[in-house]
Amino acid sequence: MFHFAQPNYLFLLLLIPLFLGLFYYSNIVRKKNIAKLGDPEMIKVLMPNVSFTRQRIKFYVALGALVLIIFSLSRPQFGAGSSETVKRRGIEVMIALDVSNSMLARDVAPNRLERAKQLLSKLSENLSNDKVGVIVFAGDAQMQIPLTADYVSAKMFLSSITPNIISRQGTAIGSAIDLGIKGLTTSSKTGKTIIVITDAENHEDNAVDAAKLAAEKGIVVNVVGVGSIEGSPIPAEGTMSYKKDLNGDVVVSKLNEQMGREVAAAGKGLYVRADNSNNALRAVSASLDKLSTAPMESKIYSSRDEQFGILAWLAFFLLVIDILILGRQNKWVNRFKWF
Repeated sequence: MFHFAQPNYLFLLLLIPLFLGLFYYSNIVRKKNIAKLGDPEMIKVLMPNVSFTRQRIKFYVALGALVLIIFSLSRPQFGAGSSETVKRRGIEVMIALDVSNSMLARDVAPNRLERAKQLLSKLSENLSNDKVGVIVFAGDAQMQIPLTADYVSAKMFLSSITPNIISRQGTAIGSAIDLGIKGLTTSSKTGKTIIVITDAENHEDNAVDAAKLAAEKGIVVNVVGVGSIEGSPIPAEGTMSYKKDLNGDVVVSKLNEQMGREVAAAGKGLYVRADNSNNALRAVSASLDKLSTAPMESKIYSSRDEQFGILAWLAFFLLVIDILILGRQNKWVNRFKWF
């Protein structure tokens, strides 16, 4: 089955008629200018080394190379693609990442959010045969990546997360846990955990009750606190200053360790603070190792056969031919009529 992976590039083919029109227009103008100088046949005698036929050949060769390049960019593929279901033993990990503005505070380097993303990136390297999902939350919680064994895609998404991904500000930890419960499977044999990474500040719902519900369903809720108890001001985006309250005072965001500990206790998990060391990573990894593994089904997709390489090589050879064709006369070339 023939397929274009990037069909939008095919719109560039609309340039071909434009180039053809410009080329024929330039030929008409050239002929008129030559006619002004005198009899065209006499002028050909005066220019024995000039080959207008070769100029046409060069144009068509270059145009053919352009068409091949456009098709290459569109990534032609053959095959329908297929999927295979494989069984693996592993656990289910749902990551709930706080993306509220307070996560931009710099009491851990480079800031709370980036430190959390670094921790998650390293954590994903320790996962094997497991499934992972990603939830982001601020005032609302949103599922960004459902459970998957594709760690590469998960890591790519994590690297692009910013507070702008959710417009409503706040720290709805309970909503994130509720969404995590729904995102995990109902299998009782597979070890399941929700890892909440947050500064636990200004929570908007009953996170403790949500964690208790998760524990009742056999889901361990671990909490990673990001930030410091002393706190730090929150940079104002696009400025060199910090966010201020209605009274004009600089807002200082502090890690709410008490809330983090309460949520972790209710979820029968651990609470650990993420600082500039790897202590949090080791603690979370140790917690995951304690979860029981069970057979899980995962779909592995086989990709279609890419064909752009052949077209790219053909375009390259045409461009080489175009370079080698000079504008001088050649009897063999002149036997062909190109327009």
